[in-house]
Amino acid sequence: MMKRIHHGLLAAMLVTAGGAVGCGEAVPPVDAAPWWEGLPYASEMVSFTPGEGAGYGEQALPDVVLGPPQGKGELAASLDVLSLGDGGEIVLGFGDRVIVDGPGADFVVFENPFYADGDPEQVFAELGEVSVSEDGETWVHFACDSTPDDAPPYTGCAGWTPTQEYDALEHPTLSLELTGGDGFDLADVGLSRARYVRIRDLWGVGATPSQGFDLDAVGILNAE
Repeated sequence: MMKRIHHGLLAAMLVTAGGAVGCGEAVPPVDAAPWWEGLPYASEMVSFTPGEGAGYGEQALPDVVLGPPQGKGELAASLDVLSLGDGGEIVLGFGDRVIVDGPGADFVVFENPFYADGDPEQVFAELGEVSVSEDGETWVHFACDSTPDDAPPYTGCAGWTPTQEYDALEHPTLSLELTGGDGFDLADVGLSRARYVRIRDLWGVGATPSQGFDLDAVGILNAE
């Protein structure tokens, strides 16, 4: 029988290492351009409405959700994420870039799911509903009606396909085979272009003190 495991950030994984800048270490200027500038990822956080249980990653906003993901592959979850909380939502933009409808998926949403013991039937997943807009006012969403008791695959949802480890500088052109993550095709919602992506937590599950969809990044597969 298929076994399904769903979780937020595991409580035991919430300890992060910190440290101060030592004497003689260079401190980058506040207005320095990010190292990933020019790569096809979200470059601005338009809004964030946290839900109950949100909080993990907020101290690193907006950088924690911009640029490339920090994937750990199929067997581990990245901690470089923002927990949206129960029903929380976030809107990201791409600067001058526009997502366009092209062959296959047009953009990819990265969360931090992984497979227990490498088994895709035992996926630690937190689902999110994904919506897109060209003007930031009129939105259309991809159908995602799954609940925590449903079995994968969770078609139309974000948050259930592991994010792979890869070098974003060496691979400026993205593909789902390279990056992992959950791909979305604008044709599925009848759009040819989109400038904004909105993600809303659906399940609200998680381990204290974090809850909800854990956003790592959003990348563009087809752009102009």
